[in-house]
Formats: sequence, C-alpha cells, structure tokens
Amino acid sequence: MAVDAHIHLDQYPDDRRLPLVGRAASAGVEGMVAVSMGFPSFAVLGELASRYPGLILPAYGHHPEQPPLKAEELDRMLAWIRKRKHEPFAIGEVGLPYYMRTEAEASGEPFDEAPYLAQLEAFVKLAAELDRPIALHAVYEDADKALDLLERYRVRRAHFHWFKGSEAAVRRIAANRYMISITPDVLYEPEIRELAANVPLELLMTETDGPWPFEGPFSGRETVPEMVLAVAREIASIRGLGEKDTAERLAANAKRFYGIG
Repeated sequence: MAVDAHIHLDQYPDDRRLPLVGRAASAGVEGMVAVSMGFPSFAVLGELASRYPGLILPAYGHHPEQPPLKAEELDRMLAWIRKRKHEPFAIGEVGLPYYMRTEAEASGEPFDEAPYLAQLEAFVKLAAELDRPIALHAVYEDADKALDLLERYRVRRAHFHWFKGSEAAVRRIAANRYMISITPDVLYEPEIRELAANVPLELLMTETDGPWPFEGPFSGRETVPEMVLAVAREIASIRGLGEKDTAERLAANAKRFYGIG
C-alpha cells in the first residue's frame, strides 16, 4: 500500500506511461498525483486520469522553474481550470523559482521575482476559491513566502513537495496542518532523513517526483512510482515503527488529503 503524491507522468516517454502505471498498480501503488509543468501537460494528464479513475489524480498548474506566464496566458489557464470544477483535480505544480533565482543571483544577474509571486498568488487564490489541494514547489526561504500567501487566503490543503527549509518553516507548516512529502533520497540524504524523523507522521506523504533521477541505491535506475514503497519502509525504520502500519498511515494521509480512492 502506497501513494505517489507527486510525479510528472507527462515527462515520461509516450510508450512508457501506460506500462509504468500498470506495473506500479500491480506493485501496490494505490494512487498517483500527476502534476503538470504547464498547458502542454494538461491533455496528457487528463487522458491518463480518465483512463485510470481513482488511481491517477491530475494536478493543473505552471511549474515555477521556467519563465512565468504572461497575464493573458495566466488568465486563460485559470479559466480552463475553473471550467473543470466538477472534476477531481488538484492545483500544481506551482510555487517559486528558488533554483533559477539563486543561480541568477550567484552569477550577479538581476532577477525579478515579482511576476512569480503574482503568479503564485493567483494559483493560491484559485485553490482557496475552489477548495482544492495545492502542490507547491517552495523550498528554503521561499517556503515562508508561500506560507504568507496560503495563510492570507486561508487555504485548507497545501502540500510542500520535496520540502527543504528551516525548523521555523516546518513548525509553521505543521501549525497549519499542511503536508510534506518525502522522496527516495530519504535513503541517503541526511537533511531529508531528519525531516522524515521529526515531522508529525500524520503530516507526511511519499512521492518520487519522477522521472527525476536519484542516487544511492537508486543510482542509474529509472524513477518509478513503486519506489514510494521503499520510501515508506525507510520512514518506518527511521522512526522505529512497524513497516506495514507506517505504510498504511502514509497512504491514508495522501488519500485523505487528495481525495484519492
């Protein structure tokens, strides 16, 4: 029993998607939240969700580590999403461009964060309006900026995927009962292992962020949804808990949060 709470199914080759999903389901993956990079992802994810209802939940948004949408493009995307308010979906992947911004700053190049903040605010407002879960790319100091917006608009369900950040940010996430997901690098990355040990279990989920590649025991391997089974086992080991019970609780967290199943 496991749920991959964050995967880019549209980023896999066309001929890999259906075998990937089928094998994951056979291995015990009971749900996948398929996040988007932008408009080109939407048709692919919608088709997968209709083919596998109850197994794949699409998430619609514009990934922040790319140029922000122009105002008219953003309005068109928001309108497209609103039209699907009677369908199951989440908002995501959205957030702030931490890696683009810090790379630009390290090179001495100017970086205007304002359009990214405005774009994120629009998606946060939409999540509040439609009462949908929102999957966030917001790490380190960007998590605090995202939290400001989430609290301002009283968003109920926010998911910080592959989170990295301060203890203060973790406390703030926990106080709002928002979720954090753990990736396969929990098997070898001290920062993620510490997070898995200390965040309340009821606020944790598992994810792969596939097809992003991992190191350690996963080096050279294709990232597949069933890797969340190993993530759940490792979280149980780190916390000194039973594997089966921990896996069930983590899966239940994701199902409850995203309304899967």
